[in-house]
Amino acid sequence: MGNFSNHVFAVEFDTNKAYKLFNDPDDNHVGIDINSLKSNISEKAAYYSENSTKVDFELEMGQPIQSWIDYNGTTKVISVAVAPLLLPKPSQPLISYFFDLLPIMKNEMYVGLTSATGKLSSFHYILAWSFSTDRTAQAIDLSSLPKLLQSASTQSGSRATTVKIGLVSAVATFAFMIILIIVSLYLWKRAKLADNTEEWELDYPHRLEYKELYRATKGFNETELIGSGGFGHVYKGELWHTKEVVAVKKILNNARQGVREFVTEISSLGKMRHQNLVELRGWCKRNEDLIIVYEFMPNGSLDTHLSASKDNTRAILSWEQRLKILKGVASGLLYLHEEWGKVVVHRNIKSSNVLLGLDMTPKLGDFGLAKLYEHGTKPNTTRAAGTLGYMAPELLHMGKATTCSDVFVFGVLLLEVVCGRRPIELSAPENELDLVAWVRDCEVCGELMEVIITGWETSMIIRRWRWC
Repeated sequence: MGNFSNHVFAVEFDTNKAYKLFNDPDDNHVGIDINSLKSNISEKAAYYSENSTKVDFELEMGQPIQSWIDYNGTTKVISVAVAPLLLPKPSQPLISYFFDLLPIMKNEMYVGLTSATGKLSSFHYILAWSFSTDRTAQAIDLSSLPKLLQSASTQSGSRATTVKIGLVSAVATFAFMIILIIVSLYLWKRAKLADNTEEWELDYPHRLEYKELYRATKGFNETELIGSGGFGHVYKGELWHTKEVVAVKKILNNARQGVREFVTEISSLGKMRHQNLVELRGWCKRNEDLIIVYEFMPNGSLDTHLSASKDNTRAILSWEQRLKILKGVASGLLYLHEEWGKVVVHRNIKSSNVLLGLDMTPKLGDFGLAKLYEHGTKPNTTRAAGTLGYMAPELLHMGKATTCSDVFVFGVLLLEVVCGRRPIELSAPENELDLVAWVRDCEVCGELMEVIITGWETSMIIRRWRWC
């Protein structure tokens, strides 16, 4: 009842008038509630037409109603609009209320819907809802809304049926056998795809059921395989309830990424939002299977675009594209180091972990080795982790990963993008190449432009080794 420690923000659609407790104006109103069931402001249910005329309507009219709830963090204005379903969003909201929600909101909160009718009896159906914390919520597809089941009218008496007893018994027996077979197959398949949820999993959102991911990837079929490595396999899939195409990474049982790294990735990616970071769509742990679901990046990883394909089906990146990619990775890295609530040291930045969208927008992924710590404190990691050729020298000696070691790795990535060569190339014992040392040697010899020229020739599958 108004206590600021509650941290509750709600919009109510009231069809019941409570005089004594909440001072409701009537039994057909919309209100904004802050830490209390008593509304800070309420208005009779209505909407504004195109000519700004206020049109009243009943919330209990029995027809679908759509509502739009917006909050502007800059102007501190909460806006609420309601209208019958087939009408567009009113140009003028029913309620515009100035209130700073910053003291109310916490870093982690629940969002959802609740309903209570008191002594009255009524039905409230939520056909669809869309929610977003950092941009305008996605519009609801009205054509795909479910249909409400209409209650059958009470009929006086019942129809008399005359069927031969023998025929009824035969049909019933046959139907029972069919049902028994179907139920047995269903229970067998359900047991095969059942999830065994552990207690710690309840602390992390975005958990998906194994059977949904099994269905999305057609049973993790090889036809859906889009990548593989020492960590496991990545499959292309489609979530049946949202129809969204996603990338499903299934980590092998013998992979280096254990449960600790798995939890690190789902906990960090599940909270961070940036245009240059891969978004987590969900995760699943079933027995020894560790599965992470990301947004699908149609152009794959950066490393596959730094050299031309042998069948010439993939063009080499232009300089403009390479610069755009490097700027995007730098922007994502700045967010991890300075702009998010905690300092995030990625520890595994490399071209294969930079994924490219449809317009070649880069997004940094694979946070399994990431370390988090508070701003203003020092990291306490003492174990070197990363990929050969990318690791900073001080990381190899002291094992302490910092934002500086991430920046060094970004420098190696920059050289890789400019030169078109891997950080370590082992094509032959006499032709071993350390990219950083090679660029440094070329700079000392006054032939720094060779790293670009030779790099482009390497991208075109023409080997030319030049040393001072």
